[in-house]
Amino acid sequence: MAFHFMRDSREQLVLDEIDAANRALAKADRKRKYRKMSESPYNFFRGTNHLFWGDVWQDWRYYLFGGVQNTQTWLQGDAHVYNHGSYGDDSQGIHYGMDDFDDALVGDYQYDLWRHAASMVLDAEENVDLAPDEIRRAIRHLLSTYLDTLVQHQDGRPADDIHVHYMKEPLSHFMKKVMKKSGPQKYLAKWTVVDNGERRFNLDKKKMGRVSASEREQLVAALAEQYPGTLDGNGSTPPASHFKVKDIARRVDAGIGSLGLDRYYALIEGATDGPDDDIILDIKEQTPPPAYRFMRNRERRAWRKTFCNEGHRHFQAFHALADHPDEYLGWLSLGKKHFSVRERSPYKKDFPTHKIKNFKQYRRLTRQWGRILAREHIRGARTLHPDAHGTFCKAVLQRCEAHREDFKEMVVDLAFTYARCVKKDYAVFVAERCPADG
Repeated sequence: MAFHFMRDSREQLVLDEIDAANRALAKADRKRKYRKMSESPYNFFRGTNHLFWGDVWQDWRYYLFGGVQNTQTWLQGDAHVYNHGSYGDDSQGIHYGMDDFDDALVGDYQYDLWRHAASMVLDAEENVDLAPDEIRRAIRHLLSTYLDTLVQHQDGRPADDIHVHYMKEPLSHFMKKVMKKSGPQKYLAKWTVVDNGERRFNLDKKKMGRVSASEREQLVAALAEQYPGTLDGNGSTPPASHFKVKDIARRVDAGIGSLGLDRYYALIEGATDGPDDDIILDIKEQTPPPAYRFMRNRERRAWRKTFCNEGHRHFQAFHALADHPDEYLGWLSLGKKHFSVRERSPYKKDFPTHKIKNFKQYRRLTRQWGRILAREHIRGARTLHPDAHGTFCKAVLQRCEAHREDFKEMVVDLAFTYARCVKKDYAVFVAERCPADG
């Protein structure tokens, strides 16, 4: 009897992976997430980081320009255009860069560049209306700036002197608008109300929900007993009065990739007893990044040995990668779930790429993205190997510098090819999981 074996089609693989990745979500959360993912190929790309890692983890191109120990660093893990934006506070200043490290991991530098480049193809087609040749040139500018930055820092200089400049469009207008229209008082007014001199969350807002009495009790206890000791590496504890919990609410319908995970806002006492300097803590469930499921057993064992839990992993990644980690960064656990804790930035805003007017502005922005990625990778590598100054830069340049054009062409081709694959996957997803009638 003849036996014919054939692997599942790409269409079936995509549907199975999406179903598996979202199986634990409540039906209503899964429906909301799928609805957001169905809005565009770019949103689909954002909501299926697990597909990306499954596709690239064993890609043979990995070994052409990396794939050695010294080209590893802390990665952002979900590098894409809309993970750049404004962040910060009045004490540390307002900045532009990446400020989301939920999927961060240690790995080869190329993975961040590959995902970011693919996102540029999807975003530029949807939001900026650039021609394919212009998108190719933009990606090449990103890669050139990234490598040029490594050249400048192969002598071991720290990443602190790699700056993002705001004086030209499109960042100049964006940052001015953020500073003018945002701030502590405005973000408190957005999320809270004051009753009889006491501030509380505004539960009339669509994205805010009530917590049960047991949830409130557990969170208040964890914020008092667990969280303060995680705020820095030596376990120092700030005054307990500063972490007096005034209110707790559930944050709903936030993000795309993380939609459906447990997330809370906690309103805590500020520097004074008054309601006008209160602080909102963002308490977000952390799960293993998508790349974890593709690691070998020994890599998983090393992972579990290194990190107490996924909240701790997020904490370590944030300190390794962020230009200005906020002073409220920590973690806590509720039962078997682990959460990151950080201040909700009064200045957090994604950069609206649909407002870019021309290729010249987009090219300026891609150069800043190249600097930001290089800065993160240099800092992340130095965190892994504090005494090996410049080793990461030298290792990457040793693999790439003599073959710059080949390297850039490979990443550009990968970005366009993968973007085409995403659009096909998106069409299958919309047809099978988000039909027009329901």
